[in-house]
Amino acid sequence: MKYIKDADKQTGCIFCSLPRDSSDLASLIVERGKLGFVVLNRFPYTSGHIMVAPYAHQATIELLDEKTQAEMMSLISHSIRVLRSVYRPDGFNVGANIGCAAGAGFAEHVHFHIVPRWVGDTNFMSTTGDVRVLPEDLETTWKRIKEAW
Repeated sequence: MKYIKDADKQTGCIFCSLPRDSSDLASLIVERGKLGFVVLNRFPYTSGHIMVAPYAHQATIELLDEKTQAEMMSLISHSIRVLRSVYRPDGFNVGANIGCAAGAGFAEHVHFHIVPRWVGDTNFMSTTGDVRVLPEDLETTWKRIKEAW
């Protein structure tokens, strides 16, 4: 898949470079707000796994100004509504890994994950094979979420 082959080419902060891309489909950006944006995760745990990030390059929530914090929560809430309408999940994992010790892959730029979940969505593939199976490609996911936004 192209997105896996191109993954090694990324340098610098992805959350700073993604919004500079003029193609929302190429960057997988679903929505651009005034202070932050919503983007598909290129390596999702499930279909519909999205992230919300501020434009400000800050490592942790408390370094963001109050307006940016408020917009992040608004984008997270709207993301959940959209994902409910598109995928009808049974629940969600919503959160941020702040700092390397907490598991942040990009610790220098705070971001929030919204992961739709279904009862029984952990099956033998992820349990025994340490792999995930996604029923649709990223372009299809982007189109479905973008249309519902």
